[in-house]
Amino acid sequence: MSAVEIPAEKWPGAVREVTLGSAYGGGTRGATVTVGGETTLPFLAFEGSTPHRPALAMEVVDMRPEDWSPELQDAWGDLLDGPADWAAKAVELGADLIALKLRSCHPDQGDRSCEDAVKTVDRVLAAVSVPLIVYGPGTADKDNEVLVAVAERTKGEQLALGLCEEKNYRTIVAAALGNGHLVIAQTPIDVNLAKQLNILISDMRLPLERVLMDPNTGALGYGLEYTYSVMERLRMASLMGDAMTQQPMICTVGEEAWRQKEGRAAADVPEAWGALAERGVAWEVATATTLLEAGADVLVLRHPGSLAVMRDALDDFVKGA
Repeated sequence: MSAVEIPAEKWPGAVREVTLGSAYGGGTRGATVTVGGETTLPFLAFEGSTPHRPALAMEVVDMRPEDWSPELQDAWGDLLDGPADWAAKAVELGADLIALKLRSCHPDQGDRSCEDAVKTVDRVLAAVSVPLIVYGPGTADKDNEVLVAVAERTKGEQLALGLCEEKNYRTIVAAALGNGHLVIAQTPIDVNLAKQLNILISDMRLPLERVLMDPNTGALGYGLEYTYSVMERLRMASLMGDAMTQQPMICTVGEEAWRQKEGRAAADVPEAWGALAERGVAWEVATATTLLEAGADVLVLRHPGSLAVMRDALDDFVKGA
């Protein structure tokens, strides 16, 4: 009996490689993290190569997130009061990257200054040796001020600055361009909008090797299937040779999964839902594994238990590919 030949798709394109962190030219990172480079759909090793394992980032906030799920607050405890110690613990648990959110600079969350933000970033950089993703407070005007200050103070570190959106991309791209950083380009869940923002960023002469693409993420039960379809279309377009869709994708899994009622409600829920501690982690993990299969290159998580499960899952995915 002759062997069955497995049909294999040969793609003409490839995802760009993007490197976060720098140990030279002013950088202080002990290691860099490179993502992207795929020449096939996720985990289909018989069709092409996946030179870099997807990276797992842990979200760290510069102020205690009182509105987070009680399960998240219990899981991290007093570490929530100190972003540097919180980040160090996340790396100890296996995080490849730290995603630092400068939430306290938001006008409605304390309106702390750019100088305060820079000091926080400095402390986190000193506490860990892995590369950093730095998110602004989440309002365009203050994002511009804060991220420019951070970019100038950390020149050479090759941070990923977010979020870079259509309404403020010029300022953040200019800051990244002048100080050797990356940007995270986020658009609503739409293939054409994601491509258009990449074109606008490229027109400013920022190399696309310094752009991560955030197509926006829906959690399990809250638009995940639509997110999957858009990410799949972006990945297929990149592999077919569309140069403006060939960016590695980053997904803020923890933010989406834990803001839903399934990750927050401990009482007055159906018995079949089970305990919040297990349910919340399961919700985050289910969302994360689905997005890996859709082509995510960086997953930003919140719960230490989710990080442990996803590290094991990635081992299995890579081994089985």
